[in-house]
Amino acid sequence: MEKNQTMVTEFTLLGFCLGPRIQMLLFGLFSLFFAFTLLGNGAILGLISLDSRLHTPMYFFLSHLAIVDVAYACNTVPQMLLNLLNPAKPISFAGCMTQTFLFLSFAHTECLLLVVMSYDRYVAICHPLRYSAIMSWRVCITLVMTSWACGSLLALVHVSLILRLPFCGPHEINHFFCELLSVLKLACADIGLNQVVIFVASVFVLVGPLCLVLVSYTRILFSVLKIQAAEGRRKAFSTCSSHLCVVGLFFGSAIVMYMAPKSQHPEEQQKVLFLFYSLFNPVLNPLIYSLRNAEVRGALKRLLFKESHFQLE
Repeated sequence: MEKNQTMVTEFTLLGFCLGPRIQMLLFGLFSLFFAFTLLGNGAILGLISLDSRLHTPMYFFLSHLAIVDVAYACNTVPQMLLNLLNPAKPISFAGCMTQTFLFLSFAHTECLLLVVMSYDRYVAICHPLRYSAIMSWRVCITLVMTSWACGSLLALVHVSLILRLPFCGPHEINHFFCELLSVLKLACADIGLNQVVIFVASVFVLVGPLCLVLVSYTRILFSVLKIQAAEGRRKAFSTCSSHLCVVGLFFGSAIVMYMAPKSQHPEEQQKVLFLFYSLFNPVLNPLIYSLRNAEVRGALKRLLFKESHFQLE
């Protein structure tokens, strides 16, 4: 670590290699997306905390997903916006490592949270009579804390392996934030161990969770088809379809980035994929849960009606 600090003290994020006018246009567009991310996820968190009908395990997990989405945006977007205004502004070595650690922590945590949410839906639909006993608040808190802890520990392993590497230059990261693979390209030593750990971690937090989610929803599908009442089937499909949309967006973009052959995705295209992953997904998640979820829409209507009724009085 001391060797790293003596050889490199800062990195330069190249960001998007575009003209000044397009960069200003992107600055405005990304600022708008950033504001929508904060407002949308903030609204979800506010509704869940204010409406007692949403004080259930499903929305407890959803609130943590919203926190992760806000954290994603706050970790990468401000630096990206700053680089669009001043492309030559560097980021310190410590700041870069911190950004890498936080991004990986949130990514790993979201993977595990999506598995927990799929398990919650599986228990609710396939074992409704035992749901309260299985998904007690103690179990829910344990699952969430485990997701955060595992995500942070895996990120710490990646960053620790980066710190052992020497960086001899150039100190230019061809990305809009300190993404793990882009940082490793600057190392002037063997990164074989890092690549092995990345592969193992990808299996653990990407392939494994995706398989568990698919198994859960396959069993949910069979259970839903056995429901006689049309209203029951509609409600089950409504709650599960929202979660499936989020799972598809998250795992789909992650698989393309980390598991597709790199030769098929040039560096500029990879930046766009990461942009979708770290900026667009956090914007879409609250829209999906608010527009496709009847309970969230109902909570919003009750809150607005209560506010308007209070003002009339």
